[in-house]
Amino acid sequence: MTVWDDLVGQERVSGQLAGAARDADALVTAAQGGTAGAAGASDGTASEGSRMTHAWLFTGPPGSGRATAARAFAAALQCVSPDRALGGAPGCGFCDGCHTTLVGTHADVEIIRTDLLSIGVKETRELVRRAQLSPAVGRWQVIVLEDADRLTEGAGNVLLKAVEEPAPRTVWLLCAPSLEDVLPTIRSRCRHLTLRTPPVDAVADVLVRRDGIEPEAAAAAARATQGHIGRARRLATDPRARERRAAVLKLPLRVADVGGCLRAAQELIDAATEDAKEMSEELDVKETEELKAALGAAQGGRMPRGTAGVMKELEDRQKRRRTRTQRDSLDHALTELTGFYRDVLALQLGTRLALANTDRQDALDRLAREGTAEATLRRIEAISACRDALDSNVAPLLAVEAMTMVLRAG
Repeated sequence: MTVWDDLVGQERVSGQLAGAARDADALVTAAQGGTAGAAGASDGTASEGSRMTHAWLFTGPPGSGRATAARAFAAALQCVSPDRALGGAPGCGFCDGCHTTLVGTHADVEIIRTDLLSIGVKETRELVRRAQLSPAVGRWQVIVLEDADRLTEGAGNVLLKAVEEPAPRTVWLLCAPSLEDVLPTIRSRCRHLTLRTPPVDAVADVLVRRDGIEPEAAAAAARATQGHIGRARRLATDPRARERRAAVLKLPLRVADVGGCLRAAQELIDAATEDAKEMSEELDVKETEELKAALGAAQGGRMPRGTAGVMKELEDRQKRRRTRTQRDSLDHALTELTGFYRDVLALQLGTRLALANTDRQDALDRLAREGTAEATLRRIEAISACRDALDSNVAPLLAVEAMTMVLRAG
């Protein structure tokens, strides 16, 4: 299985990246041989007409596989399969370079993802310093930044310098939902690739082949998540995810009065908070104990003097992570609601669009009969406004309460 097999429904992007990987392989081979081949120069930089470049920007909707594409390309750049000398394409998926890159242990591939709300200047400066190094064991120094949209303005300006003046044989792979989420000065210096939402059938096929999920359950999960690979896998394999989704999709029928709106909003916030607690609690305890041990605290004893600041920094980081996890959980719930009202709108307009929430057919039919397409559109806009408010750091409960009131009024 090649590294490109993980890119579900992205044949065009896979072809572009495979071509760039071939050119990159020729560049490094020429550099290591001490000659400048037709594909590149002896220092490993791309020549004119090469499909390879030093900075890439992967954009696409959630679930399209932006990070997966970046990792697959990083693996192809580090591929050391002997088949390449016989005309084989880089990215075999089996050699040491491919395998270690895909599992995240390659010495020359740095994969950055954040569980916080933003990536700051300090972390970005460390990345830039790393990018100036020559490859230690691999063919390229590769920096994969999975959350480029979370760079602060200052961090973006730090990154810009490295992208403007790249080190030889260093490649930046940035991922973001859209072009607008990245500074114009950075995106103008990157080669842009747009990924699409994978077809539902392709996602279901992957769940069956790779995860051993029953075809019927795989199809239902892929349809319910509208082609989002990660959420489809979680929905098909995690009973708690199915319970949370069922609870969220009951909300449209629970906002008949003001009291119902406020209760539904509070329950949505409570569920997101509980999710954040479940996901963070064990990790928080582990991190705290490891830091205490590193600082020399005795088992169950007091901390050494002068370590309070370090512990406070860890606590602040853990608090920011819980906030990010809560926001992500809320965003998933709002995405589910958007899909639900999209189905209602499809029924009201009489389109042939495939419904995502067929397991809630009775509720869809009821709301479609009782409302109008205009009211449904206003409800969808209210959900979008709630997501924007959460991005702007509005208090989550206030944002969700405002949304539920509009869902009631239509």
